Amino acid sequence: MTEGALYTYGVFLKPLAAEFGWSRAAISGAYSLSMVLFGPCCIVTGRLNDKYGPRIVVTACGLIMGLGYLLMSQVHAIWQLYLFHVLAASVGVSIFVPLTSTVARWFVKRRGLMTGFVVAGVGVGTVVMPPIANWLISNFGWRISYAFMGIMALVVITSASQFLRRDPISVGLLPYGDSDVTEAGLNSTRQGLSLWRAIHTGQFWILLVMLLLFNIYLHGVMVHIVPHAIELGISAAIGATVLSTIGGVGIVGRIVMGGVSDRIGSRLAITFCFLIPVLALFWLLAAKQVWMLYLFAVIFGFAYGGFVALQSPIVAELFSLGSHGVILGSIIVGGGIGAAIGPVVLGRIFDLTGSYNQGFLLCASIAVPGFILSLFLRSAVTKSPREKIEPH
Repeated sequence: MTEGALYTYGVFLKPLAAEFGWSRAAISGAYSLSMVLFGPCCIVTGRLNDKYGPRIVVTACGLIMGLGYLLMSQVHAIWQLYLFHVLAASVGVSIFVPLTSTVARWFVKRRGLMTGFVVAGVGVGTVVMPPIANWLISNFGWRISYAFMGIMALVVITSASQFLRRDPISVGLLPYGDSDVTEAGLNSTRQGLSLWRAIHTGQFWILLVMLLLFNIYLHGVMVHIVPHAIELGISAAIGATVLSTIGGVGIVGRIVMGGVSDRIGSRLAITFCFLIPVLALFWLLAAKQVWMLYLFAVIFGFAYGGFVALQSPIVAELFSLGSHGVILGSIIVGGGIGAAIGPVVLGRIFDLTGSYNQGFLLCASIAVPGFILSLFLRSAVTKSPREKIEPH
């Protein structure tokens, strides 16, 4: 629900521009500001989840997100667009951290696969929400569409959050796969590096920069792929379907790559997910027909989905679980900055050139150093044989 609503922003871009006469760069700026603040929100929700658990945190995020989208339906000035979208996106989407961090605490074995299943919901939302938003806008206008998303967030997120628990130990159980481990293993949810120690390792900064680069091209594409399709003479409905295809294939990528990481490790799996987008983005430069856009969506969506599923497991693998939520949230700060840069840069490039080609070339170019950095990931935690447990 949360990220599915987030990725409808590209569907709303042209209706907002048509009604208010704002440039694409200006409208994209609201999305970019939300992504800048998304990172700090993830630090807060990660820290609160480490301390209080996901039920309280996710409930609060759902309430704020729903309010934000309801207010979006009342926008009349550009500053309102920026303010209300920050509430809806920055706070709402930050529930990614408590949810995935909770999964990491519940599973020792099959951590990657289970994370993949949980974040597959992001892909379902990306499949479902853009076509729904496009249909609502076409039939009822963009204001009613935003109000609908606000009501959905209030009902779905706050209701589902009541069933969440921080970790199995809090209800007298052991994490899956931890039943045959020594007493040190029983305390595995409290082991690992603190945030202070983590930020003094090179691995923390490598992972942060990787997320920054990944989110530049991911969010640049997700916001502008529908307007790009329209510029090619393709209908907005088909453009929204291309966007939802990225999300749909992303479901497969999450589950498949989550399971693969249990076998080969998150580090090798994440390297693979950085290599594929390089090829897909260069293909997008040549894609002028509908089938070519769909092929891009399949390749790009698989890699995107796989990377999303691997973020929480790679943090657990590199830093263990003691401060997993706040470390994951802190690293996502880099992703938030990248998500802020991508859409506004691509929007500005279009405003200057009338084309997205140079923007997509930039996206393809920055995917390369991300792939190179992934080759240098190493565990930052050293454990004694008595404390050592399986990473997944």
